[in-house]
Amino acid sequence: MIPVASRASKIEYAIRDVVVPATKLESEGHEIIKLNIGDPIAYPGLPTPKHMVEAYISALENGKNGYSPSYGLPELRDAIAKDEVRKGWKCKDDDVYVCHGVTEALQVIFAATLEEGTKVLAPGPHYPPYMAYPQMFGAETVEYSLKPNHGWGIDLDDIEKKMDESVRLLVLINPNNPTGNVTTKEEIDKVISIVKKWPNCMIVADEIYDGLDYTGKHVSIASRSDCVPVFALNGVSKVYYAPGWRIGYLAIHDPTKVMGDVRDGIERILRSRLCASTPAQLGYLAGLENDRTWMGEYASKVRKRRNLSLKRITEIEGLEVQEPGGAFYIFVRLLDEKWAKNDKEFVLNLLQEEKVLVVHGSGFSPERGEGHIRIVYLADEDTLNKAFDKIESFLIRHREND
Repeated sequence: MIPVASRASKIEYAIRDVVVPATKLESEGHEIIKLNIGDPIAYPGLPTPKHMVEAYISALENGKNGYSPSYGLPELRDAIAKDEVRKGWKCKDDDVYVCHGVTEALQVIFAATLEEGTKVLAPGPHYPPYMAYPQMFGAETVEYSLKPNHGWGIDLDDIEKKMDESVRLLVLINPNNPTGNVTTKEEIDKVISIVKKWPNCMIVADEIYDGLDYTGKHVSIASRSDCVPVFALNGVSKVYYAPGWRIGYLAIHDPTKVMGDVRDGIERILRSRLCASTPAQLGYLAGLENDRTWMGEYASKVRKRRNLSLKRITEIEGLEVQEPGGAFYIFVRLLDEKWAKNDKEFVLNLLQEEKVLVVHGSGFSPERGEGHIRIVYLADEDTLNKAFDKIESFLIRHREND
């Protein structure tokens, strides 16, 4: 047997790994209620806006589907920079680099900043690539705690304890995936004050869900920093409802001008991989430059589905939840002793018995996600009610049989 590279064999991606048994059941004729993946296009009533689709099609019809500049189309970089300026910081078009989604932006940042013996501090629980990718570059991901009984707020003392000179990147996911927590400006300011003590550390600000904030408290992390470098990450997938287009960006905020070498490394990597999709970039440009009143209607639908999910969860014995402030996820605690240490078994058994697919919390952090499940609440209200009925029946049946 030809050996596989250890860096590849160790990668896990819980959100899609659980799709494998679900696909097998579908091939046997079963219908699965899928509440596992954060793809708004997979659910009714949330299509990609028509004007963006038309811009994408127009690009194809008019032959605008060749290579674009490696850092992104100039007109898109300019529109993104203006959007970041509206969020409160001095972003210029040459601070913006367009990528194949935020996931590629992360890979580029990690490749340009990490090496053997360096560390990334990421919240626990967190989006799986923050654990999977750094090890490809010889680095280590260390989790800092979110407070499960206090709205999943940041444990600032834990960050302070875990910071040292080997930490190159501190990650803030705001709103958070999988918990939905929105970080306040006071928390952000305190994190910046901690990172400021370590001159080789930069902040990764993953703000892909920034337009899905129910608290009214979300602020741009770059807008709060006058001393610490920040990578602002965003894109078309979530707030613009076009995940399959795979267009995101990283924008560099370098208030003290210390990132020249890092920027050069990022540009070299981006040149070597050619470019992001040209037609999709033009579709995103239409989203940024056209009227955004449609976003209010979409947000209203998502909020209603969130409120229904919260109501149903509080009515089901064996489940507990901290109210999410943003994104479209609910991170639910399993209270029954049988499942509190066996969240993956819960997910697989629920799938087999009730044909409802969610994600095990330990897939987002073996330690800090254990005993939880992540539910995507983008499905229509009838589907959500059906899914929660099935989850409740599952819990009752196993409680009675134990």
